[in-house]
Amino acid sequence: MKAVQINERGGELTLVNKEIPEPKENEVQIKIQACGICHGDAVTKEGYYQGAIAYPRVPGHEVIGIVSKVGSKIELWKVGQRVGVGWHAGHCMKCKACMKGDFWACEHTMTTGISTDGGYAEYMVARNEAIVSIPEELDSVEAAPLLCAGTTTLGALRNHGIKGGELVAIHGLGGLGHLALQYAVKLGFKTVVLSRGKEKEALAYKLGAHVYMDTTILDAAKELKKLGGARAIICTAPNGSEIGKLIGGLGKDGQIIIIAAATDMMQIPPAALLGGNRSITGWVGGNMEETLNFSILTKVIPMVEVFPLEKAAEAFQKMMSAKVHFRAVLKMTN
Repeated sequence: MKAVQINERGGELTLVNKEIPEPKENEVQIKIQACGICHGDAVTKEGYYQGAIAYPRVPGHEVIGIVSKVGSKIELWKVGQRVGVGWHAGHCMKCKACMKGDFWACEHTMTTGISTDGGYAEYMVARNEAIVSIPEELDSVEAAPLLCAGTTTLGALRNHGIKGGELVAIHGLGGLGHLALQYAVKLGFKTVVLSRGKEKEALAYKLGAHVYMDTTILDAAKELKKLGGARAIICTAPNGSEIGKLIGGLGKDGQIIIIAAATDMMQIPPAALLGGNRSITGWVGGNMEETLNFSILTKVIPMVEVFPLEKAAEAFQKMMSAKVHFRAVLKMTN
């Protein structure tokens, strides 16, 4: 099969030919149709968890495809079913954390595209517990980003106690932000978009934004305070410096929720958190089934730019430089 892998920490995305992986007893083999390209794939490329990634490694954790083989102990999944795989690649099923259902606390939790090979390939294998069924209403290419970008943005909005009618600001209108905006509107929040320049203003209103703020000419924190203060600011733009400037825009019990992996430092005076019980938190992941079903019901569809597998390196670079048309997706032609 064709695959795109990273051969060493900090290495390039390289197109190779390799053996099609065979499923073990608790695994299925998936003939991949589409795989989203996510900022999280940089973890594998740059080797941020030094020593934790065995190279060569195939990245990709927004995977949709057709079950092509099943292991001897697989009962739930059948050849021909369309399935998806996200960040979570499986767990031990034996430790105390697993027995409680807290799979992310399992010391043996695996991560797709980091501890196991992911979806920048024509085939992959995945464990039974890491797979979800893909509803027929969804197109494979459009659905792929829902397995990470979708679950993360919807999860951030649904798991922080925000109530309908409260003010939510979306910082950034890119691959994550355009989904966060749509979900926030569908959840009944008064939604403000914070973005640089006027270029995305028309799109923001088309996707349902109630207010658009150009942060190149407006002080977003002051403007949010004029609106009563935000109950939550969902930070989808990986810019720590800009995130730090938003703390003054929070209202009572307001939260800055960071879902983009900014690596530069934030400067926030601790006293700014005291008034109104403000807080800063991070969020990643969510429930894939809920996200898929909610997206179908509310007609939230990612905006995607499609690339062949052979152009994965180009697509990754466009994503990292924020030049891709919202979400990059590899479409397989096998």
